[in-house]
Amino acid sequence: MSTDPFKARDTLSTPLGDKAYYRLDAARGVGEVEKLPYSIKVLLEACLRHCDDYVVTQEHVKALAAYDAKNVGETEIAFKPGRVVLQDFTGVPAVVDLAAMRAAMVRMTGDEAAAQKVNPLVPCDLVIDHSVQVDAFASGVALTINSQKEFERNTERYTFLKWGQQAFDNFRVVPPATGIVHQVNLEYLAKGVWESRDSGGDGVLYPDSLVGTDSHTTMINGLGVVGWGVGGIEAEAVMLGQPIYMLIPQVVGFRLTGKLNEGVTATDLVLTVTEMLRAHGVVGKFVEFFGPGLATMPLANRATIANMAPEYGATMGFFPVDEQTTRYMKLTGRDDALIQTVEQYCKAQGLWRNDDLEPTYTDVLELDMSTVEPSLAGPKRPQDRIALSAMQSQWQQDLATTFGRSDAPAPAPGADDATATLAATAKSAPVTYDGQTFDLTDGHVAIAAITSCTNTSNPDVMIAAGLVAKKANALGLTRKPWVKTSLAPGSKVVTEYYDRANLTAELEALGFHTVGYGCTTCIGNSGPLPDEISKAVNEHDLVVASVLSGNRNFEGRIGPDIRANYLASPPLVVAYAIAGTVNIDLQNDPIAKDSSGQEVFLKDIWPTQQEVDDLVASCVTREQFVSEYADVFAGSPEWQAIDAPQGQLYAWDEKSTYVQEPPFFVGLAPEPKPIAPITGARCLAKLGESVTTDHISPAGAIKADTPAGQFLTGAGVAKPMFNSYGSRRGNDHVMVRGTFANIRVRNQLAPGTEGGFTVDFSGEG
Repeated sequence: MSTDPFKARDTLSTPLGDKAYYRLDAARGVGEVEKLPYSIKVLLEACLRHCDDYVVTQEHVKALAAYDAKNVGETEIAFKPGRVVLQDFTGVPAVVDLAAMRAAMVRMTGDEAAAQKVNPLVPCDLVIDHSVQVDAFASGVALTINSQKEFERNTERYTFLKWGQQAFDNFRVVPPATGIVHQVNLEYLAKGVWESRDSGGDGVLYPDSLVGTDSHTTMINGLGVVGWGVGGIEAEAVMLGQPIYMLIPQVVGFRLTGKLNEGVTATDLVLTVTEMLRAHGVVGKFVEFFGPGLATMPLANRATIANMAPEYGATMGFFPVDEQTTRYMKLTGRDDALIQTVEQYCKAQGLWRNDDLEPTYTDVLELDMSTVEPSLAGPKRPQDRIALSAMQSQWQQDLATTFGRSDAPAPAPGADDATATLAATAKSAPVTYDGQTFDLTDGHVAIAAITSCTNTSNPDVMIAAGLVAKKANALGLTRKPWVKTSLAPGSKVVTEYYDRANLTAELEALGFHTVGYGCTTCIGNSGPLPDEISKAVNEHDLVVASVLSGNRNFEGRIGPDIRANYLASPPLVVAYAIAGTVNIDLQNDPIAKDSSGQEVFLKDIWPTQQEVDDLVASCVTREQFVSEYADVFAGSPEWQAIDAPQGQLYAWDEKSTYVQEPPFFVGLAPEPKPIAPITGARCLAKLGESVTTDHISPAGAIKADTPAGQFLTGAGVAKPMFNSYGSRRGNDHVMVRGTFANIRVRNQLAPGTEGGFTVDFSGEG
């Protein structure tokens, strides 16, 4: 327990009872605490609460209390987040490491009871959401088929996680087919204000804070919760009671004014914010949103903006707690006493948004939301925003330059350069698929996916997508036959309000059947394209596109056959499925023809904001959240049927291609060997700009001719069961072979190659 050198501990009478808390104004003598950015106040509270516990010091408290936004300097602090969230790709290696630590402890001591010394010391939740793939689509049985395949491929991993759930303290698993980790965190796990018991048994209130093993952990910032994504080792350290050591960050203020115009969505807003903040430069910084525009901004829109903090480069994008926060907590089924306590605590601590007391920020950007226009981003980076009005011309330019079609004959005198280049270089191929014959052409949309926590957590854009489908169906419009469509809600609540609004059947009529409750296409689990489509793309070197409502469109991520990937709002995803191509001016050209042959334009199927608002108000209810999360940890019959081993030690299987005991704990001695210098090392990869985590360690499909694919084949794994790199992160043999395995990575040491190639400098190859 802290010795409380600042005498900050006090008692607050709340609807939850009398609770201890650590007053921020106790540090007022050190600096102007009331003028601190809200996010810095949360760090300060954590340091006050843990002060002098041998890790967090008085100097950390003083540095935060005296925070000077205009001259931050380079001061390191120790921050102890309140909890950890994990997902099953990055979370499995963390649990593997904990299991390996237990095994090592027992080997070193000879005492099986020593295993209990390895346990999470803070609450940890792992949500299984990254494993479901879109094998089946546009079918009423797609959800069933994809779920069956998910369990066929991943039962070994799920068995391991079920073992971990019973073996470790403070560790819970949210089973598959529940939802996406960030949406489950936003709708259920987060509390706004957390309570723990101190050594004397007293309840202590403190701001909810966390780290997560997923970059989009930042989505929770929309609820006024401090949190961001970290690497697995950092997350494991927090799980075991260690702090995050970090430099006190600069905080960039982002002032929002005005409101979105008719027909403009939260997705358009976040793509605009991402473009602005990337241009400004916020890597390693906090971004804090403020201004009069927040007063009427729904929390779902805030979560959309916070979600994409990694895309605009910030550590997090924070929204302070206010009436919109507590209104959302009420909607999503949080207990009334907790909601009242959140408001009372935040007001007592100066954490409640107060426009009359504007914090001092390092820099300030401003956006009048009425200037935002419908947008997409792509074809390779989320920050490359494209106005919908400019999409066709930008596509034609990208086809000619980005995708290497610029060796066309010179255009005729007076011709439009971009159009002429496209006409001269666009490729196409005849395809017969699903009983239809058509020409597949550069720019055709091969994947249209409503996916990702970014947008499926937002009822406004999800309802808008359903209404676009409804209006399109009324006019007899259909999706193009070459488009693989999918709908992957971030939680089952989405299905509830779609059913209530009578929009499920409307979406299914256009091929947007629910394919699973998870990340799917956004994490690269888009599944294979139909064989006929894939063959045409690869044999004729076609540049086909995906349009998805996700947050990332990095090279090689969405699918191995897709080279151009565009982020868009859910209603635009539906529109592009109908248009079937990105080589179209959606704002001015007809999107299709109706059943009578009349031209239909986007404006003819786009809903008004009033239509969206009315359906959201009548069809999204508190009871849906309460019902769907009542048994959130129970899981499906398939999950319940998994017979997981019991006990404190995991029984490693040397033949497993999913879960292996990591080598660094095997043979570990009480006195480690001295660290020796590395000599004779050579550069393995020299990469260009915009290198992403996907280039370094891809999460998507494993190709048979790669080192990882060859390893799995040698281990007797059939190609349909290869699964993905992400799903096999619990096996170091696969992971090391997956390094730089992205199919689009280009190593400058091996010019002319694409994929995981380098140069053999050993002289032996």
